[in-house]
Amino acid sequence: MHESREHLQTLTEIRSLMERSSKFLSLSGLSGVSAGVVALAGAFVVYTRFHWQTLLPAPYGDRITSQLHGSDRTFLILVAVAVLALALLFGVYFTIRKAHRQGLSVWNNSSRQLVRSMAIPLLTGGIFCLALLSYNLIWLALPSTLIFYGLALVSGSKHTLRDVESLGYCEIGLGLLTLCWPSYSLLAWATGFGLLHIIYGLAMYFKYERNTA
Repeated sequence: MHESREHLQTLTEIRSLMERSSKFLSLSGLSGVSAGVVALAGAFVVYTRFHWQTLLPAPYGDRITSQLHGSDRTFLILVAVAVLALALLFGVYFTIRKAHRQGLSVWNNSSRQLVRSMAIPLLTGGIFCLALLSYNLIWLALPSTLIFYGLALVSGSKHTLRDVESLGYCEIGLGLLTLCWPSYSLLAWATGFGLLHIIYGLAMYFKYERNTA
């Protein structure tokens, strides 16, 4: 019996070593929390400028075309870029900190595979959403960001923690639902990038990092 337990422990250690070599396991739950907080702040800034009526599709109001001028589109893009930059900044910081604590390298074969897997959905979605904004279709652009982001998470999940896949499906489902109820597009965006990230980040922190912090 004792020998069997030793064999089982050895197999577990071998599996852990193989997983570490093939997957990027340094994603920090605190990265998700910080990204969620930044996204909520960005959603609040957008709401204070446009309010709900400018986010509604016809027949809810033709004010989208009349109010969403070039300066408004520029404002939305700047807010989106600021949210993305801050989220990435916090994400890189917490990820590097976790990797150092684990004695692992941040930029390795696993992280490169993760970036490649997520790049195509993210770049495609970014260009697609910019095109929607150019046509004053913000009510379509917001759920589209959720959908493409979810696709990127699902695509990249095979190279990191499998929990990321569940978050991806939640983002995709929320984006598709929002297409049916476009009047809630900003609220859904805040929920997907804000609330879900915070919940996911806290869950990952308590699951993988709390005892090693």
